[in-house]
Amino acid sequence: MAMMRKHRVLGAIAGLLALASLCSCALRLLPVDLQTLPYVSVVLAATPWFAIVSVVSLVLALISTRWVTAIVAGVCLAIQVCWQLPFYHNGTPLSGSALSSQSLPRADTADAVARLMTCNVYKGHADAAAIVNAVRDNHVEVLALQETTPDFLKRLEEAGISQLLPYSQTSSADGYFGNALFSALPFENPSQTDVDSIASYMPGGTVGFDNGAIPVRFVSVHTQSPTEGRFEKWSRSIAELKQLNEHPDTDYILMGDFNSTWDHAVFRDMLGTRFQDAAEVSGHGLVFTWPADRKYLPAFAGIDHIVTSKDVTIGQVNSLTIPGSDHRALLATVDVSGLRH
Repeated sequence: MAMMRKHRVLGAIAGLLALASLCSCALRLLPVDLQTLPYVSVVLAATPWFAIVSVVSLVLALISTRWVTAIVAGVCLAIQVCWQLPFYHNGTPLSGSALSSQSLPRADTADAVARLMTCNVYKGHADAAAIVNAVRDNHVEVLALQETTPDFLKRLEEAGISQLLPYSQTSSADGYFGNALFSALPFENPSQTDVDSIASYMPGGTVGFDNGAIPVRFVSVHTQSPTEGRFEKWSRSIAELKQLNEHPDTDYILMGDFNSTWDHAVFRDMLGTRFQDAAEVSGHGLVFTWPADRKYLPAFAGIDHIVTSKDVTIGQVNSLTIPGSDHRALLATVDVSGLRH
């Protein structure tokens, strides 16, 4: 009798977890418009973790001999694995010369390889010295920041950012919170914003790699967050990045807080056939960047991205804790030699 009661309880738990997994799969399959329904986008940000929910449901269903539940959990698990598996497929590796260039004492700004970094500095609360140290320690050549403030930019300058990345382009839609780009090489045609967005000004600038032979346009991206009453604006602000398709002859690298993951249809739609996500194509696995300031909650969503034009080779993708920020910084090494026309 006790065993039957135990199996009943385990079966009930398995059924609830299977239902949660099934709902997660169903939400992920919704089209762009329906994913703007309240809080759907928030649930979708945690999609990879539902694979664990499916595993637990499957195990409990097998123990309690709930075969229908086991089948549902198994199918959900298979679907979720298929969605996340590309992050673990080895992409085109960086060449030996590209990797060796990253081991030099100082970054080689004359080649076609660069270390990139992006970080949301949480309304200027991030530790500016930690940002500068990360740039120095990782030989970063182009840095994108979001949610900067005048005071933060002053602290960043005092910490020595201009000694490492002397060229910058910053902009703000409201005169206070803004986005910024910093580079070891001069920016050509810098702009306050490359995207006419309802979310923020997204500054841009072109960097000439390989002694100027390979121009690449960088944009610091910050889209609307999916909060109460702003779910449609969230989706629209990501879709607005497709304005860059109006410049087919420009090679882009977009870095920043996209407030979306690979599991959001609007993000995949924005990538289309032109762009690629560094974490996905590098094959190093899922990289979670938010939230980074919760004591008992680990980062569970990869909402920060480095997005590039196709034919850019990407490797060494990782995240880094920056004290004071609610986002982890995201870093990647890119080889743009494939963009030669």
